[in-house]
Amino acid sequence: MPQVKPNRSSRNCRWLPSLPWPGPIVFLVKDSIVGLIQLDETTINKTRAACWDAIQQGDGIQVVFHSFLFANKKKIMTKRILLTLLALIIIGSTLAGIKVLQIRHMIEVGSKMVPPPETISTAPVQLQSWESVLSAVASLDAVQGVIVAAEQAGKVVAISFTPGDFIEKGTLLARLDTRAEEAQLRAMESSSNLAHTNLRRLAELADQGLISRAEFDNAEAAFKAAKAQTENIQAIIEKKNIKAPFSGKLGIRQINLGQFLKEGQEIVSLQVLDPIFVNFMLPQQELARITSGMEVRITSEVIGQEQMSGRITAIAPQVDAQTRNIRIQATVTNTDERLRPGMFVNASVVLPEQAKVSTIPGTAVLYAPYSDSVFVVEEKKDEKSGKQTKVLRQQFVRLGEKRGDFVAVLSGLQGGETVASTGVFKLRNGQAVVIDNSHTPPFELQPRPENN
Repeated sequence: MPQVKPNRSSRNCRWLPSLPWPGPIVFLVKDSIVGLIQLDETTINKTRAACWDAIQQGDGIQVVFHSFLFANKKKIMTKRILLTLLALIIIGSTLAGIKVLQIRHMIEVGSKMVPPPETISTAPVQLQSWESVLSAVASLDAVQGVIVAAEQAGKVVAISFTPGDFIEKGTLLARLDTRAEEAQLRAMESSSNLAHTNLRRLAELADQGLISRAEFDNAEAAFKAAKAQTENIQAIIEKKNIKAPFSGKLGIRQINLGQFLKEGQEIVSLQVLDPIFVNFMLPQQELARITSGMEVRITSEVIGQEQMSGRITAIAPQVDAQTRNIRIQATVTNTDERLRPGMFVNASVVLPEQAKVSTIPGTAVLYAPYSDSVFVVEEKKDEKSGKQTKVLRQQFVRLGEKRGDFVAVLSGLQGGETVASTGVFKLRNGQAVVIDNSHTPPFELQPRPENN
């Protein structure tokens, strides 16, 4: 539509220049709006002529134009709002319908889908005869073991041993300075010899009745006192020559040449390593089941998978009042000296009776705080296909002692049943399974894994 410039020469009627043309026409009378109407191109010229008539008619024309304007604007806005709401309703209904159809389709597909069977390995419930044992943590002690120490104070003038050597009883280990004691010994020996000579002379005179009996007794007492002092000095010298009290293996030297030792200061450790004592404690209720001479088996990380055997040699006559345990001592041969005093080992007292137990691999148990369980493999007929399939049944069990790769089952399983042996944490009750034991690891009562 071509643009027509408004007539700007009128004093009382003019176009609003800020509005685009063609478009709404605003009539002003003395700068007051009297009407607004949308005109097309064919009526523009007529409108110009009618502008003076509108001004002459005053408020009547103002009302006509005003009513025409706002009546049309209200009708148009209402129509637009209704159309917008209708469009939104249609779009929302369409999206909701599509989503409902998708959910229904997913539910139908999920109800028809059957998960594939899980591949598992299995193991039978075995009936085994286990030895009845009483286990405890034991401590090793030497049959004879001491810390050789100085009995007299003195300076070290000689060290006669090599740390770690095996020595015999009476071997000189160290010697302290004894020069002062040796001088005192010579003086006391002289005094003792003089006292002995005087005693012999007075004995001859006493036999002749030339002296009183009191003089003879005094001479005899003087001789005995001198002899006792001599023996005392000899004992001091002997104590300063430190010797091994028994045969055994020496430890690490703790003295140096020229060092001054105090009384009781440690010199070296001396231990008898073969045989060796195994000390452990058992609850008082087991006292009736153990006797001296029973076999005791020793295991330790030091000896690897090997077991060392010994015998119970002593049972304490009293029970510890605080722990209510009784102390047991066994003696074990330690020829190769791999066991050392102070080490801890696992001790098992072998009882004479044998126990019949139902066992399963320890990996077949699903451990849980509320109860332990296993998955039993059963045959079940498929209602749709009529074929026999293997499914799992979760069975709660009560477990007993564990040995090696096996664990005893006290209740919940019967002999001949088959249980899932590995990967039980991913299984569920009623799940279909396929058995494949081609890669099942061997389960042993006394496993010996390779040190890789």
